[in-house]
Amino acid sequence: MIKSLTLTNFRNHTTARITTAGHKNIIITGPNGAGKSAIIEAVSMLAGDRGMRGAPMTDIARFDGNGGFSVFAELADETEVCVFFNPGDANRHTTIDGDTVPLSNLSKHLRIVWITPREDRIFTDSASERRTFFDRLVASFDSAHSGRVARHTKLMSERAGALKIGADNNWMNALDAQIAATAVAIAAARIQYAGEVNYFMNNAAVSVDGLIESMIMQTNAANAEREYLSYLKSNRFLTNDKMILDGVNKSDFGIFNKKLNLPANLTSTGQQKTTLLELILAHAKLIYTKTGAQPIILLDEAVAHLDANARKNLFEKLGAANAQVWATGLDVKIFSDVPDAIFVTCLDGAISNIV
Repeated sequence: MIKSLTLTNFRNHTTARITTAGHKNIIITGPNGAGKSAIIEAVSMLAGDRGMRGAPMTDIARFDGNGGFSVFAELADETEVCVFFNPGDANRHTTIDGDTVPLSNLSKHLRIVWITPREDRIFTDSASERRTFFDRLVASFDSAHSGRVARHTKLMSERAGALKIGADNNWMNALDAQIAATAVAIAAARIQYAGEVNYFMNNAAVSVDGLIESMIMQTNAANAEREYLSYLKSNRFLTNDKMILDGVNKSDFGIFNKKLNLPANLTSTGQQKTTLLELILAHAKLIYTKTGAQPIILLDEAVAHLDANARKNLFEKLGAANAQVWATGLDVKIFSDVPDAIFVTCLDGAISNIV
């Protein structure tokens, strides 16, 4: 858990410091544009990727600052972690206890997952958006998963280029073998995650649907790799100058609402948000069960679309979760029933009150 968080020149915050005092739930309230979301975006930067908005580093730095920013956190075990960006640099830098380390090392100390208003549309959005969201969850347990997904994208681009220039069979065989092996590893990790997270879900169930996922579930990973390699070899052509291939790049995730007996995308906006929150809480339970680590859950506009009963159920589950929750909202009164909480008031890019 985070014991203290300090921001410098981050978004509209010149400086901001929050001390959690051991509380599990940090509730940040204030009017629109006050800098609430910026605080939990800063926490998301400690996950070891581009953060919950995926914004360029130059856009994150305060507009009238020096062009850089830093996010510093002291954890409950006294570890100190920092992500910072210097003016003119191409990339961020990371330190743990003062020592410069690769950004990926942060995942050894912090497991962070988030929901923003963007994810509220995840069930009705494109399959590509769902794959990105779920692959991020999968990567919480398989540290190589994000790298495999990126490598698969690169290999597919190389394959399209090779087909355009009429590459010989030796080149194509080598590319297809790498693509098949990488794709099967991606699909297998997705299947494993869906099965494990479903154990902790009561009212919904995650599914993953795709060509390679189906191959694995019908036989096994080794047979699926051979079968997909055969598929690749039989599809070495371009259609209207484009490579059209089925595979993990076309897979889709879904969630079925068992209470309503409907896919989540056919339920109301509030029911979709409730299902999404159930997934995130199940994900947190899975993290704690498998690793013993207490994850950090970031909820931007946490109670949007939820009625009073749904809010009450959410707060009860947050209280029982082995996680630290950072949540934002407009009205502090709505969060009055949140247990073990510290309340932070944000106004004009500054922390004006911590209770």
